[in-house]
Amino acid sequence: MAISTTDPRTGTVVKTFDELTDDQLEEKLARAAAAFESYRLTTHEERAGWLRAAADICDKRTEEVAELMTLEMGKTKKAAAAEVQKCSAVLRYYADNAADFLSDEPVDADTVNASQAYAHYLPIGVVLAIMPWNFPLWQAMRFAAPALAVGNVGLLKHASNVPQTALFMEELFRDAGFPDDVFTTLLIGSSKVDAVLCDDRVAAATLTGSEAAGVAVGRTAGESLKKVVLELGGSDAFVVMPSADLAQAAKIATTSRCQNNGQSCIAAKRFIVHTDVYDEFLDLFAQEMSALTVGDPMEEGTDVGPLATEQGRTDVEELVKDAVDKGAKVLVGGERPDRDGWWFLPTLLADVTEDMDMFLEEVFGPVAQVHRANDIEDAVRIANATRFGLGSNAWTNDPGEQEIFIRDLQAGQTFINGMVASFPALPFGGVKASGHGRELATHGLREFTNIKTVWVGKPTKADAADKRVE
Repeated sequence: MAISTTDPRTGTVVKTFDELTDDQLEEKLARAAAAFESYRLTTHEERAGWLRAAADICDKRTEEVAELMTLEMGKTKKAAAAEVQKCSAVLRYYADNAADFLSDEPVDADTVNASQAYAHYLPIGVVLAIMPWNFPLWQAMRFAAPALAVGNVGLLKHASNVPQTALFMEELFRDAGFPDDVFTTLLIGSSKVDAVLCDDRVAAATLTGSEAAGVAVGRTAGESLKKVVLELGGSDAFVVMPSADLAQAAKIATTSRCQNNGQSCIAAKRFIVHTDVYDEFLDLFAQEMSALTVGDPMEEGTDVGPLATEQGRTDVEELVKDAVDKGAKVLVGGERPDRDGWWFLPTLLADVTEDMDMFLEEVFGPVAQVHRANDIEDAVRIANATRFGLGSNAWTNDPGEQEIFIRDLQAGQTFINGMVASFPALPFGGVKASGHGRELATHGLREFTNIKTVWVGKPTKADAADKRVE
């Protein structure tokens, strides 16, 4: 895939970029490794100051950066602006909290026959981040902010269709005052990722992306004995029970399914509704989906813009066609509009069955599939009948049912009566084929640290005698 900015509204290539040569890549790796040797010695206070300066720059440049993201991948400009502000928040969060999160954790020294004993957190080194296009600033920032707060150095290999957003990340940290080469964007294709990850100067990697990419990076990291965090695909369940506020559930279901033009790993994708409220919820859901405005994502009133890539639109079309051919009922949408670019209408499908491809695959577009559940056990069974396990939603006001969903839904996150989202103060990640490891919160900060055990022995009799002489 060429490294270029292509406007998904029209399919027009706006700007292209040359991939780094081998010599240029070697120079950037060498400079990053050299930068770590001094950056690891900076103080929490220094790093916090630079993080806050980066947040201030994001605030000042919100409009400009939002337009850039919309141009590169088609998200609505209002959503892009909210993404920039979320990045400001996570930068300030780690500026305010990293020192406490990384403070020493003492144990009772007597239990280990020591005068002092504690866990001590140290930066691990140069970390490679392989990031996707769908939240081009936020997903890179939720790696960068904690990594830089710890004292690590970052290398960003971003998706090839968002090169200008990737270059902004490097510019941002440089302008915020971070030392040179502490955060570097690598304009390279996927064919060069293995070589970078295998390089002895790279200590670890994090990837947000597809299962195939996760398997490839995980295999290479394993062969190199390097730590890796993987946040992969998701096909989140959204369970609706009779006690739920159905109107609110339908409203949030629509927002969750169609946010970012339906291109979010943690979007609700499979809607599992108790049979007692199935018809009523389906009617409300159809009303909400039908009310969405599809149009130019630069315009304020637009709810859904184009998909980011032509192949992405093709993949969605094929999954919808397969479902319809096998008996699924189209209640809303179901097709592309007649216009240039990579558009697909918000779509609601009922009567989805387990023999349809979309039952097992992640649909990365504004397409909702609805399933009928006989009872809570059936709802949990359908929810867990997937290889994915990123997020999950459960809508019920019954405390007993809430506990069952929290316990039994196989996912890294369960949100009760609300939409799955990522927050700086909460750990983020999945189970099963949705990956492993965590981003954000204390947990994400510590993923790329050397958790060093420190043990200091008790003074010997000779030591005590020396002190008396002194």
